Amino acid sequence: MGLATDWIARNVSRFRSTDAAAPAAKKEGVDAPKAAVPRSMAQRLQATLRRGEEVLSPRELRKLMEDLQAAADASLSDVEGGRHAQQLMHWHAQAELPARKELWTLIIDQFGPDAEALLAARKRYDTAASDAERGHAEMDLRRALMSPRTRLLQRFAQPQAGMGFLVDLRAQLLALPKAEQPRFAALDAELEHLFSSWFDVALLELRRLSWDSPASLIEKLIEYEAVHDIRSWADLKNRLDSDRRCYGLFHPRMPSVPLIFVEVALVDKMSDSIAPLLDEAAAAADLERATTAIFYSISNTQTGLRGVSFGDSLIKHVVQTLTREFPRLRHFATLSPIPGLRAWIARHGDAVLEKMDERLRKAFAQEAGGMGAEHLLAALEAPQSLPPDAPVRRALLFCAAHYLGRETTKGRPLDPVARFHLGNGARVERLNWAADLSPKGLKQSLGLMVNYLYDLKRLDKHRGLLAQGRIPVSPDIDALCK
Repeated sequence: MGLATDWIARNVSRFRSTDAAAPAAKKEGVDAPKAAVPRSMAQRLQATLRRGEEVLSPRELRKLMEDLQAAADASLSDVEGGRHAQQLMHWHAQAELPARKELWTLIIDQFGPDAEALLAARKRYDTAASDAERGHAEMDLRRALMSPRTRLLQRFAQPQAGMGFLVDLRAQLLALPKAEQPRFAALDAELEHLFSSWFDVALLELRRLSWDSPASLIEKLIEYEAVHDIRSWADLKNRLDSDRRCYGLFHPRMPSVPLIFVEVALVDKMSDSIAPLLDEAAAAADLERATTAIFYSISNTQTGLRGVSFGDSLIKHVVQTLTREFPRLRHFATLSPIPGLRAWIARHGDAVLEKMDERLRKAFAQEAGGMGAEHLLAALEAPQSLPPDAPVRRALLFCAAHYLGRETTKGRPLDPVARFHLGNGARVERLNWAADLSPKGLKQSLGLMVNYLYDLKRLDKHRGLLAQGRIPVSPDIDALCK
């Protein structure tokens, strides 16, 4: 008994983590041991004991590995493989984030493509001497890229809740700190690639959401509304009134969640303020006089589908649906926020203000008490009180027109909402003063909103301009920039 006690006393420190041993070493006045080099996943799968800060023991890892191999087994049917995937989904739902990361690492490290086969296929493609030879080499290359990981993820999509599980999984990957994201980049890229085909527009369904829709679906609108917060059930009912339409795109494997939805107001002219559209006490508009459809809120609901574009398809489908129901509609436009404007002015406003006409610059400096961006922002605490010819007002419109109509990064508009609509073929049509005086509207864009016009005959032309690095704008916006 004494020998056993002595052996434990001598060797117990070997089974402690490095971090646990460090405080004891420091207390005794000796140098703390150096941190152990992290073991690879392959080494851990062959080990007997957990080391350091490893979350799962080798035994737990091997069990997960066996379950993953069963789910990816090519000899099993998709249904049987999906059953194994379902068990892993249950484990994932119960696990904490550190343990989930272990599973993700297993999927990346142990189920990737055969590196040797991939390099050989790439070499055959690069050295192909004819079109026929290159065609065969391309097929070999495609087969080499089809890794067990691809089949494994396809098996996860088999159960009824599997598609939602994978979308949520990618959302968790995207939410990781930037320093950790490269570690899981292969899994993120493969999921995005699969989603681009699984969520093809041909597989999606456009559905109208109304006050008569199931309560669980209506609650999703409140949860995911990203542009103008829904304040109450009365607010929501107003947005679903007779002069409004709300549409969402749905995937058949996620039938209870709109992937993206748009709120539309049917009016007799292009709207210049959000307040009338959100006024719960306002009477419904006369649909017989409606000539214009205003898209005033478009919200993506699934972070995990970032990079998969639905906007173009959604707007096209909605326009077709609306024109069938209301043949008098002639104009389709947005009333959109400018979320990046204030921050951009704070960083670049000094240089932009220098481009103004000299007379306007002097008038602005006199009214604002200085020529810098900080003077402009300080003078805009109550934009609704400024008259149309106020130099401060003209200076802000000048900056906003430049921001939306001139500034690009890598040939794309700076503002995220502008990128969305201009990428779909719209043009920057009109700036609207004091159009959103909510705290959010003032904080982001100093109360300004913008109309993007969808001219159905010029969508391809506008996309072509954007492809050349030129932002399509109306004559009014162009004039504001001068």
